[in-house]
Amino acid sequence: MRNSVAMDFHPVTKQFWFTEHGRDWLGDELPHDELNVVTKTGENFGFPWCRQGDTPDPEYVKYRDCVSTTAPVLKLGPHVAPTGMHFYTSKMFHAEYKNNIFIARHGSWNRNTKHGYDVMRVVLDAKGKAVKYEPFLMGFVINDKGDPPMWGCPVDLLQLKDGSLLASEDYNGTIYRISYAKK
Repeated sequence: MRNSVAMDFHPVTKQFWFTEHGRDWLGDELPHDELNVVTKTGENFGFPWCRQGDTPDPEYVKYRDCVSTTAPVLKLGPHVAPTGMHFYTSKMFHAEYKNNIFIARHGSWNRNTKHGYDVMRVVLDAKGKAVKYEPFLMGFVINDKGDPPMWGCPVDLLQLKDGSLLASEDYNGTIYRISYAKK
């Protein structure tokens, strides 16, 4: 694997999940950053010859292809920089959020159109397949081609004892508390 920053253990299966930052300088749309899970000893996630499970690296393709690599559970978007992730285990949010993955995407720095700058929610089925990937916390982008293009860059997530989530962002040095109030 390459540049894995965000990681957590599934609260039920205890499997190790992690994100992986894709390689730079293969274009705006390649490769995607990844969400992966370790399912067996010695698993090969493709570094350095295969990107995103299906794209041979042009520099290393002569040494190996993508056939023997484990594909990611989910492609997270190109150059989004997933820097934090957390499995939600509390009861403050609706029951459908239990054991979902929240991923802080710091945002792209080398794309022409900026991408990321949000917190995404990943819903897994009973077999660990990603069945939904949707925005959870957004609104940090000012103008995807501006200077700066955003006013915040999410970094990491932490669940508090009351079930709320803390989301840190390092552009302003802010920590946001996300809670759900029942009516």
